Amino acid sequence: MSSTFTVGLHIDGAGSHPAAGAVAQSAGHDILSARWAAQVVGRAETAGFGYATFAGSHLPPEGAGAPATTGRLDAVQQAAFSGPLTSRLGLVAQVPVTYVEPFHTATQLASVDYASRGRAGWLVSDENSEEAAAQFGRSALDDAPTSTGESELQREVRDVVAVNRRLWDTWEDDAVIRDLPTGRYLDRDRVHDADFAGASFSVKGAAIVPRPPQGQLPVLVPAARAAIGTAHAVSADAVLLPASRDLAEQVRRLRSQAATASSVLRIIADLPVVLDSRGEHAADRLARLDRTAVWADADGACFVGTANELVERIEQLAHVVDGVRLLPAELGADLDELRYAVLPELIARGVFEAPTNGETLRQTFGLPTARNEFAVERAAELAVDDIPTTPDAALAGRN
Repeated sequence: MSSTFTVGLHIDGAGSHPAAGAVAQSAGHDILSARWAAQVVGRAETAGFGYATFAGSHLPPEGAGAPATTGRLDAVQQAAFSGPLTSRLGLVAQVPVTYVEPFHTATQLASVDYASRGRAGWLVSDENSEEAAAQFGRSALDDAPTSTGESELQREVRDVVAVNRRLWDTWEDDAVIRDLPTGRYLDRDRVHDADFAGASFSVKGAAIVPRPPQGQLPVLVPAARAAIGTAHAVSADAVLLPASRDLAEQVRRLRSQAATASSVLRIIADLPVVLDSRGEHAADRLARLDRTAVWADADGACFVGTANELVERIEQLAHVVDGVRLLPAELGADLDELRYAVLPELIARGVFEAPTNGETLRQTFGLPTARNEFAVERAAELAVDDIPTTPDAALAGRN
């Protein structure tokens, strides 16, 4: 069992089931309101979740036809709004890499890290369709492999993640000096141009905000896009994969690839959940929701049962993966069960620990301190400059 096992929560409107919005609306809830957003993150934090991911996309979610399902709060704005309202919960915005300028994505995510005092993360999405692309006056990216074995879409995902990481490093940690006697705000030698050239875009200058509190925000990537250990690998801190029947085999393969690439990688299993709640059996709840809109259960990953059974399931997963991300069918019902019956029992059994005040999301995931690549390069250059270049200079240095 991992010593840094994490339990996360996915927040998508009223829940991950496509009929959840209609149910919430009929109960009088406004899932597009600040009140709803504040209540959900507050309950998630008091429950002890390590982090929450906020669903985000270029298009409204596919719902059951109710007005409440035709919109979705912006993931970055929801994460930023939640920053001052929370003190321990990690806030991970799902941001598509397609069509949006990478420079803006890097800036927005760094700002969330400041708003949350080092608890922000990025869930990478590759939403890609003609309908989504049309909003930006572009065409959908081709996902067919090219002669290099990498598709246009895969290449875009890799390049956008890479340039975001580079932009977060363009300011060294001590770049802001606030030197009043000389009137200097920053040390220009510690602010660097990104100078990134991707396949479809380039970024020249530095970020417009100093380096985020974490240095590098944790980057979560779906396993299908991670390509760990290959020439087309996306720089990921954690990969997400369904808690399906072949989970153990997928984990074994990912760990082998990560070891080959010498990378620190957290593997997180996605687990959709429907629980017994308020006197209604989980199977009956799911059947009732599915009569409005069917929730696809790929590879049997969805958990349907009691809170105690879910505790047992997560405890089993803790011996296979580094964490689970729970996707409740209905936040209104399932989150209460998770808060009062599931997470307290997991904590009591020592399966995981709730984050503490002042803990960064990198610390929650057990990730090492993020080094600044530009600072490393500059230090290496300074070391080379200090090496004597002639025998006479070397002798003089000893006197």
